[in-house]
Amino acid sequence: MMHTIIYWSFVWILMLASCKSDSSGPDPEQSDIPVPPGFQLVWHDEFDQLIIDQVKWTHDVNAWGGGNNELQYYTDRPVNAFIDDGHLVIRTQKERYTGTEGTRQYTSARLHTKNKGDWKYGRFEIRACLPYGQGIWPAIWLLPTDNIYGGWAASGEIDIMELVGQEANTVHGTLHYGGPYPENVYQGDSYILEQATFHDAFHTFAMEWDTTSISWFVDDSLYQTQTQWYSKNQDYPAPFDQQFHMILNVAVGGNWPGDPDETTLFPQEMVVDYVRIFQKED
Repeated sequence: MMHTIIYWSFVWILMLASCKSDSSGPDPEQSDIPVPPGFQLVWHDEFDQLIIDQVKWTHDVNAWGGGNNELQYYTDRPVNAFIDDGHLVIRTQKERYTGTEGTRQYTSARLHTKNKGDWKYGRFEIRACLPYGQGIWPAIWLLPTDNIYGGWAASGEIDIMELVGQEANTVHGTLHYGGPYPENVYQGDSYILEQATFHDAFHTFAMEWDTTSISWFVDDSLYQTQTQWYSKNQDYPAPFDQQFHMILNVAVGGNWPGDPDETTLFPQEMVVDYVRIFQKED
């Protein structure tokens, strides 16, 4: 038993090192943030403060999650979301936790920018190292700030990056739209690393959203463009013609990834180097 504990402790140390050893992104204290041609920087967080910037981010606190039969309790505790050496860390833990909405066996964090950072169109760029394991579900995504066209998903959802932890070499970019649930539909595509996982190093996930097209990139490699969508309550290009805000979270379990099992290591962390939003100069 002691050998087993030592082994998994060593694995956990290596796991943390893999996310934090490659954090050589542009340092705003030493150089200007690179701006894509034709764009201007309109919002960013380099996570260079000691604590999470409450002017930019709000914690969701609930046991409901995203309504996908998830297992975590989202908290605003520093143990679940904190700044460490210039990175935002969202940590998922296996622990019994009781809040006003009940008791869960896992905790995590979900941060959003609603009414603090809201945008229509632009380039959304996030550099992160992702968690892994059966039942682990990190996501970087956008929801409408005002549900102009009705409840989810009539007013839309843009998933910049999702990963189901048992497929740690694959990320997904997806649009959700159509009518209110269950009349919603979705479309998207995936990006696969051939000989690595998204936990091995930091990668840059980007999405460029214009009036009639939305494109997804991993490390500046374009892997899909979507140009057709609809809302049952308004003509094209609805619903993606309104302001959206950003969400960063790590869920546990749920309809898509399934539940954790004996192979899942805890804690797990999504480590975010920066979040940057650019919009076209015109």
